[in-house]
Amino acid sequence: MRASKGDRLVQHGRVVGQHDQVSEVVEVMGQEGNPPYRVRFQDGHEAIMSPGPDCQVEHRGEQQR
Repeated sequence: MRASKGDRLVQHGRVVGQHDQVSEVVEVMGQEGNPPYRVRFQDGHEAIMSPGPDCQVEHRGEQQR
C-alpha cells in the first residue's frame, strides 16, 4: 500500500450496518509512500495509522472521477 499527502484512506466497516471511516493522509511517515501515515478524520482529530487489509487508498486523481 502506497499513499501520498492529500490521498484519502478508506477503512471499510467490519460488520453489517457499520459505515466506512474516511480520513485524509496529512503526512507519510514511511519511506517511498509506505505506512505509517498521519491521517486527519472528518471530525478533525488526527492519528497515526498502519492500514490493514480492510483499508483502501483513494489517490487524489481518483477522487474526482
